[in-house]
Amino acid sequence: MLQQNTRTFTDKLFLVIKGLAMGAANKVPGVSGGVVAFVAGFYEEFIYSLQKINFKAFKLLINFRLKSFWRYINGRFLGLLLLGMLISYFSISKILDYLIIHYELYVWACFFGMIVGSIYYITKDFDEWNKRNIALILISILVGVSISLLDPAKENDNLWFVFICGIIGVSGMTLPGLSGSFILILLGNYVLLLVDAVNALYDTITDLIRWDFTFLQDSQRLRLLEVLIVFSMGSLTGLVTLSHFLGYVLKRYKTATFASIIGFITGSLGVVWPWKHKIYKVDTSNNPMIDALGDPILDNYDRYVPDMTVLETYIGIFFILIGIAIVLWLEWYGKQTLKSSK
Repeated sequence: MLQQNTRTFTDKLFLVIKGLAMGAANKVPGVSGGVVAFVAGFYEEFIYSLQKINFKAFKLLINFRLKSFWRYINGRFLGLLLLGMLISYFSISKILDYLIIHYELYVWACFFGMIVGSIYYITKDFDEWNKRNIALILISILVGVSISLLDPAKENDNLWFVFICGIIGVSGMTLPGLSGSFILILLGNYVLLLVDAVNALYDTITDLIRWDFTFLQDSQRLRLLEVLIVFSMGSLTGLVTLSHFLGYVLKRYKTATFASIIGFITGSLGVVWPWKHKIYKVDTSNNPMIDALGDPILDNYDRYVPDMTVLETYIGIFFILIGIAIVLWLEWYGKQTLKSSK
């Protein structure tokens, strides 16, 4: 009994950790939280659990059949993942922000390695290499590369547009290889929604803990909180609707879906290429544009071939290998968990 309880606690802990990883990955432009779910072996359960958030679940909830509602939506699984994601946004993502500022090349190299490892993980057991699936892979690669080359739009805090950003931006959680954060950069609202609005929420929570309500007179703070609420509503809408669509295609066109995922993940390699310079937005006077925190606003990246004569390049390659090793460890852990549950 003690061993069973220990295993149950460990499984719960690792679900929270997986949520942490998904939350952190979703915030980094070019990295998809869906890849974490796919490689860690819980992608299909994640999609099918989200499908359960439907009219039947709503009826159970409004009739206060809470236990039935919780079981129906696979609440323990989704709840622990969501807990990990929430913790991530206020902890791991802050650490990531620091690491990207001070060790940007090595962070990107690690993520690049993780995506390379993910491609290996998915393709090694994929045995449906027919003409249709190869065509889907090539088309998905082309779409992924094309997205990385688009010019970003201007920031727009119109609430209808923010709602649409939520629907589109959440794609990184449900579509492996399609980075929601990078799409938000292309839509022009990455800084507004994942930096300014999240920081406004963090500051508001801090103020409430100190019993400080002066933020109610801060029109800019209130506007950012309003934007965050609308963005969250859009994200929830997108999460549920996309999961129903993906659940449908997974049941009927599983190999074709996996082929598209392989293509999207491969196409995303260009976005996370470690060796690149940041290009910042400038105003009409060619001065850098800054966000509410005083930081320059990212526009896109200028990628280049690494210099093989400097030590930094080889350290970057080492971190690529670390990224690959992380994915291989996740695969090994998934197999061990499967064995122990039988």
